[in-house]
Amino acid sequence: MSGEMIKGARIVLETLHRLGVTDMFGYPGGAVIPIFDEIYSFPEIKHYFVRHEQGAAHAADGYARATGKVGVCLATSGPGATNLVTGIYTAHMDSVPMLAITGQVGTGLIGKDSFQEADISGITMPITKHNYLVQDIRDLPHVLKEAYYIAGSGRPGPVLVDIPKNIQCQSLTMSEFNKLFEAPVSLEGYDPTYKGHQGQIKKAVSMIKSAKKPLIIAGAGVLKSNAMAELKTLAETVNIPVTNTLLGLSSFPGDHELSLGMLGMHGTVAANFATEEADLVIAAGIRFDDRITGDVDHFCPKAKIIHIDIDPAEIDKNVTINIPIVGDLKQVLTEINAFIEPADHDKWLAQIAEWKSEYPTVVPEGDGTTMMPQYVLSKLNEYANEDAIIVTDVGQHQMWAAQYLTYNHPNTILSSGGAGTMGYGVPAAMGAQVGQAKRQVILVVGDGGFQMTMEELMMMKQYNLPVKILIVNNAFLGMVRQWQEIFNDRRYSFVDLEVSPNFIKIAEAYDLPAVRLDTQAEFDAQFKDLIQSDTGVVIDCRVSRETNVFPMIPAGEPVKNMMGLKGVLENE
Repeated sequence: MSGEMIKGARIVLETLHRLGVTDMFGYPGGAVIPIFDEIYSFPEIKHYFVRHEQGAAHAADGYARATGKVGVCLATSGPGATNLVTGIYTAHMDSVPMLAITGQVGTGLIGKDSFQEADISGITMPITKHNYLVQDIRDLPHVLKEAYYIAGSGRPGPVLVDIPKNIQCQSLTMSEFNKLFEAPVSLEGYDPTYKGHQGQIKKAVSMIKSAKKPLIIAGAGVLKSNAMAELKTLAETVNIPVTNTLLGLSSFPGDHELSLGMLGMHGTVAANFATEEADLVIAAGIRFDDRITGDVDHFCPKAKIIHIDIDPAEIDKNVTINIPIVGDLKQVLTEINAFIEPADHDKWLAQIAEWKSEYPTVVPEGDGTTMMPQYVLSKLNEYANEDAIIVTDVGQHQMWAAQYLTYNHPNTILSSGGAGTMGYGVPAAMGAQVGQAKRQVILVVGDGGFQMTMEELMMMKQYNLPVKILIVNNAFLGMVRQWQEIFNDRRYSFVDLEVSPNFIKIAEAYDLPAVRLDTQAEFDAQFKDLIQSDTGVVIDCRVSRETNVFPMIPAGEPVKNMMGLKGVLENE
């Protein structure tokens, strides 16, 4: 009926439903009670109850990375909203599409230091693509529609919509709501470029044809534009080796003969040596962050650079570019592939093969009792499903997961790259499992990061999520300890985690199965069955305490200063 009334809170859910949202993550509070009340009226949207608002943002992030959809999270005003900030920042740094909805005090109370009031729009302005404070109920339908569109279009990212409580309680007629919702999205000044400049594309093709030692650096932009097939066509047609950023892993098959694995601070020797010798670099959807460039004045010193990215702000930001192409990677690579010609590059590929042979990524030998963390990750690579989604937290285990696991399918490693957020792993794994219910989801997490968000084990129990949680437990804040060992004369300042809770008892407190593996013999006897089980499980795996991640290029230094080269990349 055209005269039927619809409240603002219901507008929120109705709009999300019409936009195709089926899952959201949140935590209730006073300023969002009307919205939570309306959730009962929308069985099509399943709300997952986290135990901390940070978990809601990270879960929405993991969901978005695993599905390609916009992840949605919901929190109340004040501390509820500010608890989302770390997760919003994490999504912002990695260009993850997210819609964060927060409650706010009534419009008449804004600016008066009211109870649980926080200027969340101002706080998050630097870490969102855009944000809104809704002050008129008539703005609510198109604001939510715009926010959803902005989050998922162009270079994706988080968008926040702050909704005062009185707006949630006001009403419109259904006919007026329909009219407002159906109005097309038209954003002045927001017009992402998808089609690449034809002149630049022709220059790029010419440069590719003349290159003798070409190299592709593939980043997360390949995954976000769904350009995996086009990237593979380019690499195979012209016989160009491919290296990945951390967030670009899985955009090119890891077992492909042209794959060099990850480059950068803890990248493979072959990948980093290739950047030193390449005469052409095709940078596909990367931002040239400091973890891959090191000393920018010595990065790819012999190479001309073609940079393809949908965000013009990335062009020439960190590295001087010879041929910039602003556009969607899938479209640009499709056009490039239409003009390229087969090439061999036999001498270049022979040099690559020699580096791979001389500096393989191998598992260092342990003492036969204490487990080496690299051994644990290599066995995970062996036992996990081919299309398993590996979620990592941040630290040494994250780098070992990048080095020792092979990613052949898109979006099979989810990790906080730009922000490096400890605590990301547990809630992100829950979100990924919600988004990909039929896929195997395995979390690789350190004992430090696990303790930051382990309350989200309750999601695992409450929603029967079969996540496998592998705690690579060295009883240290491992990466900080490694830096203190190398750069601070082993002055281990507040990194020792030997005094930690019993993770098995914690899992049992959540009524979850858990196993502690102290020796390699215990590991060998049980790990395969644990990983391949049908239920969720927490595996506390005790590993060598002071094993370092190698190779390692010290921050801000050139490739020539790489540490850990002994042919087998063992500890120095």
